[in-house]
Amino acid sequence: MMTIVNECIPYNYERTITDLYRLISKYPYGRIESIGRSVLGKQIPHLLIGHGSHVVHINASFHANEWITTNALMKFLETYLRAIYRGERVAGIDAQLLYENITLSIVPIVNPDGVNLVIDGINVHEAYSAFIPYIGREVNDFQGWKANIRGVDLNNQFPAYWEIERERKIPKSPHFRDFPGYAPLSEPEAKAMVQVAKRYQFDCVIALHTQGEEFYWGYMNKEPMEAKEMAEYFEKVSGYRAVRTIDSHAGYKDWFILETGKLGFTLELGKGINPIPLSQFHILYPKTESILANAMNMLACK
Repeated sequence: MMTIVNECIPYNYERTITDLYRLISKYPYGRIESIGRSVLGKQIPHLLIGHGSHVVHINASFHANEWITTNALMKFLETYLRAIYRGERVAGIDAQLLYENITLSIVPIVNPDGVNLVIDGINVHEAYSAFIPYIGREVNDFQGWKANIRGVDLNNQFPAYWEIERERKIPKSPHFRDFPGYAPLSEPEAKAMVQVAKRYQFDCVIALHTQGEEFYWGYMNKEPMEAKEMAEYFEKVSGYRAVRTIDSHAGYKDWFILETGKLGFTLELGKGINPIPLSQFHILYPKTESILANAMNMLACK
């Protein structure tokens, strides 16, 4: 059976949207909606699959030059949908069991404007085209660009001790990386991610980032007791290093744990310098699939 997702090509916004609709047309087990718009007006896609009472949320490409996470999430999505259709397993787990017991929430590209800038370069016809070279003058071809299109780091935008990050981050104005904004949730992409979490009452959040081959599973001692058990199992099936906390605040996982007391994980896929090259995909993807499928399974069995 021919595949739809081509993980050998970078997934910009347009390719992501096209393949999402192709997947749902081929495997009609979910629905696509928009949870908001980016700074440049792009619809931020959200996909829901399954009927379970436990809601597992996975997102990718908070940071523009970490676009390979969208490739990984799209690959996982097709693998999962195909396994449901064929009555097969994903990472050794019965896909039908997951479908019946888990509602899977996916936002495959949180930062569409930034991802397109890194992959495709400046579109001179769009807003901010004159501003981008000014705040990104230190990066060649925008390969080091992490922020959204107006220079705000979306994973430093959430009301989880945001003031600490605002005080200690060196950029005090829009920049290609690390500027947390002038206020929490100032950016439409960050607002959309808060709204979707509240609307669907996620039980577990998994944010895909790069790089380091490790993952973070705690925040301010607010994580639930089962987080440690899950982290130890993820470490076993992936080889990634489990890290409870790091000296960082205002991230999406941080906010989710602080706000809800539920499970939150940030996965740092691959190793090297961002953007991680696609030549690493065959190494990082199987580990990612193992963690994602097992996260779903552990909640399905609760």
